Amino acid sequence: MPQFPVTFPAAPLSSPPSPRPPRPHHPHRPLWLMLLVLLSGFALSQAYRTVSAIVAQALQQDFGLSVQALGHFAGLFGLSFGVVQLLMGIALDRYGLRRTVLAAAPWSIAGAALSALAPSQGWLMAGQVLIGIGCSPAFLACTLLIARHFPPERFAFFSGLSLGLGGLGLMFTGTPLAWVVQHGSWRLGFGLLGLLSALSWLLIFWLVHEPPSRNLPPAPAQSWGQALLGFARLLAVPHTWGILALGMSSYAAFLSLRGLWLGPLLMGRFDFSLVDSGNVALVLSVISLFAPGIFGRLDPGPQRRRAWVANASLLLAAMFAGLALLQQASAWVALALALGMLGGFGVLQYADVRASYAPQLTGRALSLYTMAMFLGVALMQSATGWVAAWAAGQGLEPYRAVLLAIAAWVALASLAFRLLPASPLLRRA
Repeated sequence: MPQFPVTFPAAPLSSPPSPRPPRPHHPHRPLWLMLLVLLSGFALSQAYRTVSAIVAQALQQDFGLSVQALGHFAGLFGLSFGVVQLLMGIALDRYGLRRTVLAAAPWSIAGAALSALAPSQGWLMAGQVLIGIGCSPAFLACTLLIARHFPPERFAFFSGLSLGLGGLGLMFTGTPLAWVVQHGSWRLGFGLLGLLSALSWLLIFWLVHEPPSRNLPPAPAQSWGQALLGFARLLAVPHTWGILALGMSSYAAFLSLRGLWLGPLLMGRFDFSLVDSGNVALVLSVISLFAPGIFGRLDPGPQRRRAWVANASLLLAAMFAGLALLQQASAWVALALALGMLGGFGVLQYADVRASYAPQLTGRALSLYTMAMFLGVALMQSATGWVAAWAAGQGLEPYRAVLLAIAAWVALASLAFRLLPASPLLRRA
């Protein structure tokens, strides 16, 4: 039987090896699941920043806090949160969402434990500082995940949905926490928050593994000094100032009401019980679950969005003025709930920030804006504590003075947003 030689074509010596197809990055962990897990940290940060409204009376009894000291206590969370926000923004770019959140969250757990065990006012204040540091990357991590991996045209919707789901933390500091404080103690409330924070950390450790970005270019390697200089350059951009002015005001106004003055006002002006005040806070929190998502779906697009934000913020100021003057309990509560619905327009501010800067600046701009939001919360809560103390010294109702001060603050910020330049990118959108 004849034998035929078997030959194989020789591969060229210069041919590179065939590349292996890239492996999918954790296909069993979809983006929506990672977003939900990250939102557990944001929900807890919402709970921490609004806990003052429920524990305020108990803290005044245990530590003899004045209304001014109460304002400082509530503001410390926002102050520490805002001060480290830029550093967290840099860390999120350098080390990724997962590692940054996992490194920061234990500070909030430690702060909750310190608050629960605090023997004096000073230790209580220190606990608030630690909690603010630990929670500082929570919402920014969610926002960056959306900006990097979800469709750009759906940014407002998913951001609104995230803000709404984060409102679950506000629900805990309504009726549930009021019941815990009334039947247990405010220390038990902080202990429960610490345990929930530890559970959130474990879920993030287990389930969050960020894939490469789909929408934004990779951040260039930068030193910490170069990154901080990049933030400083944003302040030289004219349209940044109107965005920051309103960013420091509208969310701060809602948090100052919901997170600090709601409970004391309802009990002091209308003789509500602690649980009744918690019920109002719970309904307001439920509204806040849905309001951002509704505004996200109604987003009119970059060119008309600024007008919506300017008009909504002016209406917000008018509502605070109405709350200052109303003396009938049911009407006051109804207006407060309507204010909670209007507060959902804040998601349009986030969408405006994303549309106002080039893609390579998105993460940096969102970090700066988030910092401004929570520094605004700290400043407004501290300032309204001073206003309440001054009004009481003058024989005036402190809550009316506080609400009028917030109304004036938001109205001036709305005017600044309307008059200062807008981004030229919005005209080309």
